[in-house]
Amino acid sequence: MAELILEVRDLTTKYITRFGEGVYAVDHVSLKVEEGKSLGIAGESGCGKSTLALSLMGYYFAPLHYTSGDIIIDGRNISGMDPDDIRKSILGTEIAYIPQSAMNALNPTRKVINFVEDVFQAHGTNKTKKEIHEFAKEAFETLGLPAEVLQKYPVELSGGMKQRTVIAVSVLLFPKVLIADEPSSALDVTSQKMVIKMLKGLMENGFIKSMIFITHELPLLYNVTDDIMVMYAGQIVEKAAAKEAVLDPLHPYSKGLMGSIIVPESGLRNTKLTAIPGVPPNLKDPPSGCRFADRCKYVMPQCRVTSVGLRDVPGGRAYRCVLREDELREVYSEEAYQNAR
Repeated sequence: MAELILEVRDLTTKYITRFGEGVYAVDHVSLKVEEGKSLGIAGESGCGKSTLALSLMGYYFAPLHYTSGDIIIDGRNISGMDPDDIRKSILGTEIAYIPQSAMNALNPTRKVINFVEDVFQAHGTNKTKKEIHEFAKEAFETLGLPAEVLQKYPVELSGGMKQRTVIAVSVLLFPKVLIADEPSSALDVTSQKMVIKMLKGLMENGFIKSMIFITHELPLLYNVTDDIMVMYAGQIVEKAAAKEAVLDPLHPYSKGLMGSIIVPESGLRNTKLTAIPGVPPNLKDPPSGCRFADRCKYVMPQCRVTSVGLRDVPGGRAYRCVLREDELREVYSEEAYQNAR
């Protein structure tokens, strides 16, 4: 059995507004990531994906606040740790984070090698500057980046090259978990392919042990990750193997999400696109029942009053719905029959 690298139990975090209101963007989320595995997290904008990414590091700053739950990395519980201790002993070495638009975070007045030096100096390594330069050169070449990139300024690099550079710098201390938040967004198709190839090679080359990949594109996760979790309004609504989540979603939101995007996979490419009506609920005052009820075309009266947890399904998958698996499949089959007529 593979070693468990990251385990999260009932993690809840919230934003405190200037009026003192709590917005629970991550609500009792649990997940597990094993060594050598990658987990994808999908959902529309505003569902809590990026907040979950920030929360998983255990490093909180206003307006985001930790409420409850456990974050266990390689057997070590980092929940509630002092921010300075998190920064010094966890970030970069245990867990690394690539934020959205990471390419724009590079100071244009400094060379790439200077960022590399900062990483090692911030964590108190005893490498000399010469050793750092030699290590960085070898690491960049292993990751498919030419060594001369180290002596360039960010403004001399293309968007795709900057993104790949940020990824390379992020894993130089061999973190156990890498969290990549929309790493391929805002890039052309060719650059996206190179970034994805680089991310998939990080575990093969021993730079990381596991990865969490966050995006709103479910089909992309199908080709990159082993498992997928779908988020909606701060909650996990479905967990499944990547193939199941994309080709056979169970939760009505996952089903709607797949139906609203173009999918090149065989059997799905000719499916008629359908939009999910409505908007997500206000998380300052979330509904007492299912959070997807107002947008779900299969909604029933009990959905608006009954809040259910994740239902386990044989095979390791789970979903959050009042309907049993056989009831959901019957509804989907009837709908497919009607659409085909």
